[in-house]
Amino acid sequence: MTYSIQTLNNISDKGLSLLPAAKYTVANEVENPDAILLRSFKMHDMEIPASLKAVGRAGAGVNNIPLDKMTDAGVVVFNAPGANSNAVKELVIAGMLMACRNLPLARDFAINLQGSDDEISKQVEAGKKNFAGFELPGRTLGVVGLGAIGVLVANAAISLGMHVIGFDPLISIEKAWELDSHVEKARDIDHLLQESDFITFHVPLVDATKNLINADSIQQMKDNAIILNFARNGIVNDEAVCAALDSGKLYSYVCDFPSNRLNAHNRVIALPHLGASTAEAEQNCAIMVANEVKNYLEDGIIKNSVNMPTVELPRKGDARLAMIHKNIPDMVGQVSHILGKAGANIIHMVNSSRDDVAVTLMDLETTLEDATQTELSAIDGMLKLRVL
Repeated sequence: MTYSIQTLNNISDKGLSLLPAAKYTVANEVENPDAILLRSFKMHDMEIPASLKAVGRAGAGVNNIPLDKMTDAGVVVFNAPGANSNAVKELVIAGMLMACRNLPLARDFAINLQGSDDEISKQVEAGKKNFAGFELPGRTLGVVGLGAIGVLVANAAISLGMHVIGFDPLISIEKAWELDSHVEKARDIDHLLQESDFITFHVPLVDATKNLINADSIQQMKDNAIILNFARNGIVNDEAVCAALDSGKLYSYVCDFPSNRLNAHNRVIALPHLGASTAEAEQNCAIMVANEVKNYLEDGIIKNSVNMPTVELPRKGDARLAMIHKNIPDMVGQVSHILGKAGANIIHMVNSSRDDVAVTLMDLETTLEDATQTELSAIDGMLKLRVL
Protein backbone atom coordinates (compact mmCIF):
# COMPACT_ATOMS: atom_id res chain seq x y z
CA MET A 1 0.00 0.00 0.00
CA THR A 2 1.24 3.52 -0.83
CA TYR A 3 0.27 6.82 0.76
CA SER A 4 0.10 10.45 -0.37
CA ILE A 5 1.27 13.18 2.01
CA GLN A 6 0.57 16.87 1.43
CA THR A 7 2.82 19.48 3.06
CA LEU A 8 1.21 22.88 3.68
CA ASN A 9 4.43 24.41 5.08
CA ASN A 10 8.11 23.64 4.75
CA ILE A 11 8.81 20.53 6.80
CA SER A 12 12.38 19.58 7.74
CA ASP A 13 13.95 16.93 5.53
CA LYS A 14 14.98 15.14 8.72
CA GLY A 15 11.33 14.27 9.21
CA LEU A 16 10.35 13.72 5.59
CA SER A 17 13.24 11.27 5.16
CA LEU A 18 11.35 8.91 7.48
CA LEU A 19 8.68 8.55 4.79
CA PRO A 20 10.41 6.40 2.14
CA ALA A 21 9.69 7.16 -1.51
CA ALA A 22 8.79 3.52 -2.19
CA LYS A 23 5.72 3.86 0.02
CA TYR A 24 5.05 7.62 0.28
CA THR A 25 4.46 10.43 -2.18
CA VAL A 26 5.22 13.73 -0.45
CA ALA A 27 4.50 17.07 -2.16
CA ASN A 28 2.99 20.54 -1.66
CA GLU A 29 0.19 19.78 -4.12
CA VAL A 30 -1.38 16.35 -3.75
CA GLU A 31 -4.76 15.10 -4.89
CA ASN A 32 -6.66 13.03 -2.34
CA PRO A 33 -3.98 13.12 0.38
CA ASP A 34 -3.97 10.45 3.06
CA ALA A 35 -2.27 12.84 5.47
CA ILE A 36 -1.30 16.50 5.77
CA LEU A 37 1.83 17.83 7.47
CA LEU A 38 1.95 21.49 8.44
CA ARG A 39 3.33 24.05 10.83
CA SER A 40 1.41 27.36 10.96
CA PHE A 41 -0.86 27.07 7.90
CA LYS A 42 -4.46 27.95 8.87
CA MET A 43 -6.76 25.08 7.90
CA HIS A 44 -10.06 26.50 9.20
CA ASP A 45 -11.28 27.64 5.78
CA MET A 46 -9.78 24.71 3.91
CA GLU A 47 -11.99 22.04 2.41
CA ILE A 48 -11.17 18.74 4.07
CA PRO A 49 -10.54 15.98 1.50
CA ALA A 50 -12.63 12.84 1.99
CA SER A 51 -9.40 10.82 1.64
CA LEU A 52 -7.78 12.51 4.65
CA LYS A 53 -6.93 10.22 7.55
CA ALA A 54 -4.36 12.18 9.59
CA VAL A 55 -2.97 15.66 10.16
CA GLY A 56 0.49 16.16 11.67
CA ARG A 57 1.23 19.55 13.23
CA ALA A 58 5.01 20.04 13.49
CA GLY A 59 4.70 21.94 16.75
CA ALA A 60 2.65 21.94 19.94
CA GLY A 61 -0.23 24.37 19.38
CA VAL A 62 -3.14 23.37 17.12
CA ASN A 63 -5.19 26.59 17.05
CA ASN A 64 -4.73 26.64 13.27
CA ILE A 65 -6.53 23.30 12.83
CA PRO A 66 -10.36 22.84 13.02
CA LEU A 67 -10.33 20.04 15.57
CA ASP A 68 -14.10 19.52 15.80
CA LYS A 69 -14.38 19.20 12.03
CA MET A 70 -11.48 16.75 11.95
CA THR A 71 -12.94 14.63 14.75
CA ASP A 72 -16.35 14.46 13.08
CA ALA A 73 -14.62 13.25 9.90
CA GLY A 74 -12.60 10.61 11.76
CA VAL A 75 -9.31 12.39 11.05
CA VAL A 76 -6.59 11.99 13.68
CA VAL A 77 -4.72 15.19 14.53
CA PHE A 78 -1.20 14.76 15.87
CA ASN A 79 1.17 17.34 17.35
CA ALA A 80 4.74 17.33 18.64
CA PRO A 81 4.63 18.06 22.38
CA GLY A 82 8.04 18.70 23.84
CA ALA A 83 9.90 18.70 20.53
CA ASN A 84 10.55 22.45 20.70
CA SER A 85 10.77 22.66 24.50
CA ASN A 86 14.46 23.49 24.74
CA ALA A 87 14.17 26.20 22.08
CA VAL A 88 11.34 27.93 23.97
CA LYS A 89 13.12 27.49 27.30
CA GLU A 90 16.20 29.26 25.97
CA LEU A 91 14.07 32.10 24.62
CA VAL A 92 12.35 32.56 27.99
CA ILE A 93 15.72 32.80 29.74
CA ALA A 94 16.93 35.22 27.06
CA GLY A 95 13.74 37.25 27.53
CA MET A 96 14.32 37.56 31.27
CA LEU A 97 17.88 38.73 30.69
CA MET A 98 16.89 41.20 27.97
CA ALA A 99 14.25 42.71 30.24
CA CYS A 100 16.12 42.91 33.53
CA ARG A 101 19.31 44.24 31.91
CA ASN A 102 17.43 46.64 29.57
CA LEU A 103 19.35 45.23 26.62
CA PRO A 104 17.02 46.32 23.76
CA LEU A 105 16.95 49.92 24.99
CA ALA A 106 20.71 49.89 25.54
CA ARG A 107 21.24 48.51 22.04
CA ASP A 108 19.04 51.26 20.55
CA PHE A 109 21.04 53.86 22.45
CA ALA A 110 24.38 52.44 21.29
CA ILE A 111 23.61 52.15 17.58
CA ASN A 112 22.34 55.74 17.45
CA LEU A 113 25.51 57.27 18.91
CA GLN A 114 27.30 59.65 16.57
CA GLY A 115 30.72 61.30 16.41
CA SER A 116 34.28 60.03 16.60
CA ASP A 117 35.15 56.90 18.56
CA ASP A 118 36.41 59.08 21.43
CA GLU A 119 33.16 61.06 21.42
CA ILE A 120 31.10 57.86 21.34
CA SER A 121 33.13 56.51 24.26
CA LYS A 122 32.32 59.63 26.30
CA GLN A 123 28.62 59.34 25.41
CA VAL A 124 28.67 55.68 26.50
CA GLU A 125 30.12 56.56 29.90
CA ALA A 126 27.59 59.33 30.37
CA GLY A 127 24.58 57.35 29.17
CA LYS A 128 25.07 53.84 30.49
CA LYS A 129 23.61 54.76 33.88
CA ASN A 130 20.21 55.04 32.19
CA PHE A 131 20.22 51.31 31.46
CA ALA A 132 21.28 49.89 34.81
CA GLY A 133 19.32 46.73 35.53
CA PHE A 134 19.25 43.92 38.05
CA GLU A 135 20.36 40.30 38.26
CA LEU A 136 18.39 37.05 38.32
CA PRO A 137 19.75 35.22 41.42
CA GLY A 138 17.46 35.65 44.40
CA ARG A 139 14.53 36.82 42.27
CA THR A 140 11.31 34.80 42.08
CA LEU A 141 10.03 33.34 38.85
CA GLY A 142 6.42 32.22 38.63
CA VAL A 143 5.80 29.50 36.03
CA VAL A 144 2.19 29.00 34.96
CA GLY A 145 1.90 25.62 33.26
CA LEU A 146 4.29 22.78 34.09
CA GLY A 147 4.26 20.74 30.93
CA ALA A 148 7.29 19.94 28.81
CA ILE A 149 8.35 23.59 28.43
CA GLY A 150 7.35 24.86 31.86
CA VAL A 151 9.36 22.16 33.65
CA LEU A 152 12.48 22.98 31.63
CA VAL A 153 12.07 26.71 32.34
CA ALA A 154 11.55 26.11 36.07
CA ASN A 155 14.58 23.84 36.35
CA ALA A 156 16.79 26.23 34.37
CA ALA A 157 15.77 29.12 36.60
CA ILE A 158 16.65 27.10 39.71
CA SER A 159 20.12 26.48 38.24
CA LEU A 160 20.49 30.26 37.75
CA GLY A 161 19.92 30.85 41.45
CA MET A 162 16.31 31.96 41.23
CA HIS A 163 13.46 31.00 43.51
CA VAL A 164 10.70 29.35 41.45
CA ILE A 165 6.98 29.01 42.13
CA GLY A 166 4.98 26.72 39.84
CA PHE A 167 1.27 26.48 39.21
CA ASP A 168 -0.41 23.70 37.25
CA PRO A 169 -3.43 21.90 38.73
CA LEU A 170 -3.24 19.35 35.88
CA ILE A 171 0.46 18.50 36.08
CA SER A 172 1.17 14.90 35.05
CA ILE A 173 2.96 12.46 37.31
CA GLU A 174 5.72 12.17 34.70
CA LYS A 175 6.34 15.94 34.67
CA ALA A 176 6.15 16.14 38.47
CA TRP A 177 9.02 13.64 38.66
CA GLU A 178 11.07 15.78 36.25
CA LEU A 179 10.55 18.98 38.24
CA ASP A 180 13.39 20.17 40.46
CA SER A 181 12.52 19.53 44.10
CA HIS A 182 13.27 23.17 44.95
CA VAL A 183 10.31 24.42 42.89
CA GLU A 184 7.61 25.65 45.26
CA LYS A 185 4.00 24.72 44.56
CA ALA A 186 1.69 27.73 44.35
CA ARG A 187 -1.55 27.45 46.31
CA ASP A 188 -3.37 29.08 43.41
CA ILE A 189 -2.73 31.54 40.58
CA ASP A 190 -3.25 34.53 42.90
CA HIS A 191 -0.47 33.30 45.19
CA LEU A 192 1.89 33.02 42.22
CA LEU A 193 1.07 36.51 40.94
CA GLN A 194 1.60 38.08 44.34
CA GLU A 195 4.99 36.46 44.98
CA SER A 196 6.73 36.63 41.59
CA ASP A 197 9.21 39.12 40.15
CA PHE A 198 8.94 37.38 36.76
CA ILE A 199 5.90 35.50 35.48
CA THR A 200 6.04 33.20 32.45
CA PHE A 201 3.14 31.35 30.81
CA HIS A 202 3.23 27.89 29.24
CA VAL A 203 -0.44 27.01 28.83
CA PRO A 204 -2.79 26.72 25.84
CA LEU A 205 -5.26 29.47 24.95
CA VAL A 206 -8.62 28.23 26.23
CA ASP A 207 -11.54 29.94 27.93
CA ALA A 208 -9.86 29.57 31.34
CA THR A 209 -6.60 31.23 30.18
CA LYS A 210 -7.93 33.93 27.84
CA ASN A 211 -7.06 37.37 29.29
CA LEU A 212 -5.65 35.62 32.35
CA ILE A 213 -3.48 38.69 32.79
CA ASN A 214 -5.76 41.71 32.89
CA ALA A 215 -6.11 44.97 34.79
CA ASP A 216 -7.35 43.23 37.94
CA SER A 217 -4.74 40.46 38.01
CA ILE A 218 -1.94 42.97 37.36
CA GLN A 219 -2.90 44.83 40.53
CA GLN A 220 -2.09 41.69 42.52
CA MET A 221 1.47 41.61 41.21
CA LYS A 222 4.59 43.04 42.75
CA ASP A 223 5.62 46.49 41.61
CA ASN A 224 8.13 46.31 38.72
CA ALA A 225 7.23 42.73 37.85
CA ILE A 226 8.13 41.40 34.40
CA ILE A 227 5.67 39.35 32.36
CA LEU A 228 6.81 36.89 29.69
CA ASN A 229 4.42 35.26 27.22
CA PHE A 230 5.86 32.78 24.75
CA ALA A 231 2.76 30.58 24.89
CA ARG A 232 -0.23 32.03 23.05
CA ASN A 233 -1.45 35.48 22.05
CA GLY A 234 -4.54 36.32 24.09
CA ILE A 235 -3.40 35.00 27.44
CA VAL A 236 -2.15 38.49 28.28
CA ASN A 237 -4.36 41.52 27.66
CA ASP A 238 -2.17 43.96 25.71
CA GLU A 239 -4.09 47.09 26.69
CA ALA A 240 -3.94 46.26 30.39
CA VAL A 241 -0.21 45.53 30.24
CA CYS A 242 0.60 48.74 28.38
CA ALA A 243 -1.42 50.76 30.86
CA ALA A 244 0.48 49.11 33.73
CA LEU A 245 3.80 49.87 32.02
CA ASP A 246 2.75 53.50 31.60
CA SER A 247 1.85 53.79 35.27
CA GLY A 248 5.12 52.15 36.39
CA LYS A 249 3.34 49.19 37.96
CA LEU A 250 5.09 46.76 35.58
CA TYR A 251 8.74 46.91 34.57
CA SER A 252 8.59 45.17 31.19
CA TYR A 253 6.57 42.85 28.98
CA VAL A 254 8.34 40.27 26.80
CA CYS A 255 6.33 38.31 24.25
CA ASP A 256 6.39 36.53 20.91
CA PHE A 257 3.36 38.34 19.46
CA PRO A 258 4.03 41.84 18.04
CA SER A 259 1.20 44.28 17.36
CA ASN A 260 0.94 47.99 16.60
CA ARG A 261 0.03 48.66 20.23
CA LEU A 262 2.93 46.68 21.67
CA ASN A 263 5.51 47.85 19.13
CA ALA A 264 4.82 51.45 20.08
CA HIS A 265 5.80 50.91 23.74
CA ASN A 266 9.49 51.16 24.68
CA ARG A 267 9.05 48.85 27.70
CA VAL A 268 7.75 46.01 25.52
CA ILE A 269 10.08 43.49 23.91
CA ALA A 270 8.00 41.90 21.16
CA LEU A 271 9.75 39.20 19.13
CA PRO A 272 8.55 37.77 15.78
CA HIS A 273 7.21 34.43 17.07
CA LEU A 274 10.65 32.89 17.53
CA GLY A 275 9.76 30.31 20.17
CA ALA A 276 10.37 27.26 17.99
CA SER A 277 12.54 28.94 15.36
CA THR A 278 15.69 26.89 15.65
CA ALA A 279 16.96 24.27 13.25
CA GLU A 280 16.99 21.73 16.07
CA ALA A 281 13.36 22.41 17.08
CA GLU A 282 12.11 22.24 13.50
CA GLN A 283 13.93 18.94 12.99
CA ASN A 284 12.64 17.47 16.25
CA CYS A 285 9.05 18.47 15.44
CA ALA A 286 9.25 17.10 11.92
CA ILE A 287 10.73 13.80 13.07
CA MET A 288 8.07 13.37 15.75
CA VAL A 289 5.03 14.07 13.54
CA ALA A 290 6.42 12.05 10.61
CA ASN A 291 6.74 9.03 12.89
CA GLU A 292 3.28 9.61 14.38
CA VAL A 293 1.61 9.84 10.96
CA LYS A 294 3.59 6.88 9.59
CA ASN A 295 2.66 4.66 12.54
CA TYR A 296 -0.98 5.58 12.21
CA LEU A 297 -1.25 5.12 8.46
CA GLU A 298 0.58 1.79 8.47
CA ASP A 299 -0.54 0.25 11.79
CA GLY A 300 -3.38 2.37 13.18
CA ILE A 301 -1.28 3.32 16.22
CA ILE A 302 -2.21 6.66 17.80
CA LYS A 303 0.18 8.55 20.04
CA ASN A 304 0.30 12.29 20.78
CA SER A 305 -3.08 12.98 19.24
CA VAL A 306 -4.99 16.04 20.40
CA ASN A 307 -8.43 14.75 19.38
CA MET A 308 -8.23 10.96 19.70
CA PRO A 309 -7.29 8.51 22.48
CA THR A 310 -3.89 6.86 22.63
CA VAL A 311 -4.10 3.39 21.06
CA GLU A 312 -1.29 0.86 20.65
CA LEU A 313 -1.44 -2.83 19.71
CA PRO A 314 1.32 -5.18 18.46
CA ARG A 315 0.52 -6.56 15.00
CA LYS A 316 -0.71 -10.17 14.62
CA GLY A 317 -2.64 -11.98 11.92
CA ASP A 318 -3.13 -11.23 8.23
CA ALA A 319 -5.19 -8.03 8.52
CA ARG A 320 -5.78 -5.21 10.94
CA LEU A 321 -9.11 -3.43 11.20
CA ALA A 322 -8.67 0.19 12.31
CA MET A 323 -11.88 1.98 13.22
CA ILE A 324 -12.73 5.44 14.50
CA HIS A 325 -16.31 5.68 15.68
CA LYS A 326 -18.62 7.48 18.04
CA ASN A 327 -18.31 6.53 21.67
CA ILE A 328 -21.71 4.88 21.98
CA PRO A 329 -22.90 1.50 23.30
CA ASP A 330 -22.68 -1.70 21.24
CA MET A 331 -20.31 -0.40 18.56
CA VAL A 332 -17.80 -3.20 19.20
CA GLY A 333 -20.66 -5.67 19.46
CA GLN A 334 -22.01 -4.72 16.04
CA VAL A 335 -18.55 -5.01 14.50
CA SER A 336 -18.00 -8.44 16.10
CA HIS A 337 -21.38 -9.65 14.85
CA ILE A 338 -20.63 -8.65 11.25
CA LEU A 339 -17.17 -10.23 11.42
CA GLY A 340 -18.68 -13.41 12.84
CA LYS A 341 -21.14 -13.67 9.96
CA ALA A 342 -18.20 -13.28 7.56
CA GLY A 343 -16.21 -16.00 9.34
CA ALA A 344 -13.46 -13.53 10.32
CA ASN A 345 -11.86 -14.52 13.60
CA ILE A 346 -10.51 -11.77 15.91
CA ILE A 347 -7.05 -12.61 17.26
CA HIS A 348 -6.79 -9.68 19.63
CA MET A 349 -8.08 -6.13 19.91
CA VAL A 350 -8.00 -2.87 21.84
CA ASN A 351 -10.67 -0.23 22.31
CA SER A 352 -10.13 3.20 23.83
CA SER A 353 -12.30 6.30 24.05
CA ARG A 354 -11.87 10.04 24.48
CA ASP A 355 -14.95 12.14 25.11
CA ASP A 356 -17.43 11.44 22.28
CA VAL A 357 -15.08 9.45 20.05
CA ALA A 358 -13.49 6.00 20.31
CA VAL A 359 -10.85 4.01 18.45
CA THR A 360 -10.86 0.23 18.00
CA LEU A 361 -8.07 -1.89 16.54
CA MET A 362 -8.73 -5.55 15.71
CA ASP A 363 -6.28 -8.05 14.26
CA LEU A 364 -7.91 -10.77 12.15
CA GLU A 365 -6.80 -14.18 10.98
CA THR A 366 -7.88 -13.44 7.42
CA THR A 367 -8.45 -10.45 5.16
CA LEU A 368 -11.97 -9.11 4.64
CA GLU A 369 -14.14 -9.22 1.55
CA ASP A 370 -15.21 -5.86 0.13
CA ALA A 371 -18.84 -6.57 1.02
CA THR A 372 -17.93 -7.03 4.68
CA GLN A 373 -15.97 -3.78 4.72
CA THR A 374 -18.95 -2.00 3.18
CA GLU A 375 -21.27 -3.41 5.83
CA LEU A 376 -18.93 -2.35 8.62
CA SER A 377 -18.60 1.16 7.18
CA ALA A 378 -22.38 1.47 7.14
CA ILE A 379 -22.72 1.00 10.93
CA ASP A 380 -24.39 4.07 12.40
CA GLY A 381 -21.67 6.03 14.23
CA MET A 382 -18.73 4.64 12.24
CA LEU A 383 -16.56 7.65 11.27
CA LYS A 384 -13.58 6.03 9.55
CA LEU A 385 -12.81 2.40 8.79
CA ARG A 386 -9.60 1.02 7.28
CA VAL A 387 -8.23 -2.46 6.66
CA LEU A 388 -4.45 -2.49 7.01
